[in-house]
Amino acid sequence: MKPLKEVAGAYLALSDAQRQLLESNYDDAAANCRKAMEISRTMPPEEAFDHAGFDAFCHAGLAEALAGLGSFDEALRSADKALHHFNRRGELNQDEGKLWISAVYSRALALDGLGRAEEAAPEFRKTIEMIDERKGETPGKERMKEVAAARITKIGASNQHKKPGYKAWWEFWS
Repeated sequence: MKPLKEVAGAYLALSDAQRQLLESNYDDAAANCRKAMEISRTMPPEEAFDHAGFDAFCHAGLAEALAGLGSFDEALRSADKALHHFNRRGELNQDEGKLWISAVYSRALALDGLGRAEEAAPEFRKTIEMIDERKGETPGKERMKEVAAARITKIGASNQHKKPGYKAWWEFWS
């Protein structure tokens, strides 16, 4: 039998973190994601609890909180940990799908914050695509779509300024 107290405490901390993310309360959200992982680790490994899956849920929230705090290196590491789990699993249920989108979005924010705009743009596009294809409700989806679209536009505009003032050899023949 699962230790119900630990399971309930871990999910409560994760739920609090998700609410705090919607309120842009990133410090508390990060603390609650870490707390949820700590509580889940107190359960014995032989218990019938998906430790890896729960950690992925927590890292999805933690990545968004860290990106909001400007800790982009850490945010990228957390997003990649979450995506490692979600990408292996493929199609997920409603709650896991929300967190998968959040992890993709957070990865895009982290890459953009690290100055890796070329890598961030496809992740922002993927975020918008995933939200549009999703049938269920995704908390904060309008904000995510607006931010992603604005960042894609900004990245596109900054790339136009980087064009050289001369034509490449292949442009002469087209």
